[in-house]
Amino acid sequence: MTLSGSKRLSGRALHPGRGAGTVLILDQPISFWGGVDHHGVIIDVHHPQCGVSVADRVLVMTSGRGSSSATAVLAELIRAKKAPVAMIFTECDTILVIGALVSAELYQIRMPMIELTAQDYEKIPTAGIVQVEASTETMVGFITW
Repeated sequence: MTLSGSKRLSGRALHPGRGAGTVLILDQPISFWGGVDHHGVIIDVHHPQCGVSVADRVLVMTSGRGSSSATAVLAELIRAKKAPVAMIFTECDTILVIGALVSAELYQIRMPMIELTAQDYEKIPTAGIVQVEASTETMVGFITW
């Protein structure tokens, strides 16, 4: 993947890691429990992006939606390599962060998660490839494109 690297945003690191992929900005939050299938495809028929895959994408949404079971679903998607490569929010979703923590502990697979301000969230490119790097040691995450 080629990045121009000319633009960068920084935010609060929620989970450490590094990933790069095509941006997928969701129009509405999604629940991983019942909203995404085991292939990483959005199956919630009420979601505007039903049928779109989150796998191997940098998933951008304001927050997650619902169910503590989403922790297990996300951890399994990460293990199966059907999860997003990174996630960006404006509101920390503790349930999804726990899913990333579980996958890091059990499978040694890290998925970076970053929380941005609403102003910076609006600056994320709507298409193209971005790189996400997050460090919980410094509590800073970067998005570069």
